Amino acid sequence: MAAAPRTSKPAEPETPDAPADDPAAREVQHATDKAQQRGFYGVETDPTPNEHYTVAGVIQGRPTPETDPEAAEAARRAARGR
Repeated sequence: MAAAPRTSKPAEPETPDAPADDPAAREVQHATDKAQQRGFYGVETDPTPNEHYTVAGVIQGRPTPETDPEAAEAARRAARGR
């Protein structure tokens, strides 16, 4: 399944704004909207396991796109949706 093309404008929140009389809901909605605008939701484009970025992974020589040309190519292909 190909990833949706990215746009420069962040997606609008799927839920309506929180009710004005519910401060907890407003706070949660604000945090969710902020995370959405920063791009924290969506398709993960780097297939590298998170464990490879840990101290243990680095000590064991686990490949990351920053340290291994093959891992970098795999990350580029994933980012292009291939």
